[in-house]
Amino acid sequence: MELSLIRSLLDKKFYDEHRGAKCPDRLFSKDVRKIKQAIDKAMATYERSVTPDEIEALFISGNPSMTTAQKQAYLSLFTQIKKESPLGEDVAQEVLSKLFQQVVGEDIANIGFDYVNGSQSSLEPIRNILELYGDDFTPNLNIEWDDMSLETLISKNSLEARWTFNIPPLTRKVEGVSAGHLIEIGARPNTGKTSFHASLVASPNGFAHQGAKCVVLCNEESAHRVGARYLTSATGMTMHDIKANPDKARDKYNLVKDNIFIKDASGRDMAWVESVCKSYKPDIVVLDMGDKFARTGGFARADEALKANAIHARQIAKMHECAIFYMSQLSAEAEGKMYLNQAMMEGSRTGKAAEADLMVLIAKDAVKNPDNEEESPARHLNVVKNKLSGWHGVEHCELDYLTARYL
Repeated sequence: MELSLIRSLLDKKFYDEHRGAKCPDRLFSKDVRKIKQAIDKAMATYERSVTPDEIEALFISGNPSMTTAQKQAYLSLFTQIKKESPLGEDVAQEVLSKLFQQVVGEDIANIGFDYVNGSQSSLEPIRNILELYGDDFTPNLNIEWDDMSLETLISKNSLEARWTFNIPPLTRKVEGVSAGHLIEIGARPNTGKTSFHASLVASPNGFAHQGAKCVVLCNEESAHRVGARYLTSATGMTMHDIKANPDKARDKYNLVKDNIFIKDASGRDMAWVESVCKSYKPDIVVLDMGDKFARTGGFARADEALKANAIHARQIAKMHECAIFYMSQLSAEAEGKMYLNQAMMEGSRTGKAAEADLMVLIAKDAVKNPDNEEESPARHLNVVKNKLSGWHGVEHCELDYLTARYL
């Protein structure tokens, strides 16, 4: 292979494209390396392609101190080079690139060993390699540019949502969601986050009724407990009523059951979520809770891990053409407040929010006297980020907790 490369380097055009650091002498064995150095000198002197006979003559005349045995060995090498056919330009370039990357990889590995055994502590050697060779690892791309015709831009930017919300106050302001959207939903504990997505999916005119394939991945409550919320939301019946009249409940539940898939995802990460989306091709994905899919290893701070997790979720939504609902907790700062903001997201005040197409934070009325006062069913939907319709503000509704329906 190295002799075929030597034959290719005799061509001035190929040589100029791969000279210097792109084709270091270290790629070649000791004897062939000297021939390569003779080619370097010939190219610098004559600035044209050279023939195998010419490089042989230049090499022999330039090394008069060689012994007879050495001379015979090099003459044998040149005979082999003359028999070699030059590699096709694309093949030669590929072979040279692979050999070059192996050499750089060896350099990086050796530096790694030095770090491990303590003989090296500075990052300077790695930085020098990146500065010297970084551009040579950048692939040559043949990009098929996206269609930017008028018709395509109109169709891809339609304001009409693919899946519409079924909570009237929210529908009037936002309408709904489409494939590729990341929707972050935040609330304090016991506010009704699970009931919120159960209502959006399973209650009348919800996503499942619209024909959407809905996947719910839960890592906080058990799958069957979440499933019970979906059952009550779909039927509009309390669990007591469902047990008393299962046939009636079954008829209502069967209208959406085949479009709802719920799985306990405790201990899973976002890579697993991506595998689920790739395998089952859902239209709607609910991550309850989204932050618990994050992997913290390799991050200096927890907020960096949560931001990376949200970025991954957004990528999944775009790549697998689904809308992802990312359920989150709000910090204690949101407790008892009606009007909420992005900075109240627990663990990541800005990182997660930056990835959302739509962010809805759910508030409830404060209970001033827990001993004598029942919790109000009022819920306040704070639309704090909205790249879908642009509207920001608060819409008010009620939660029927016993049936997990937002009204």
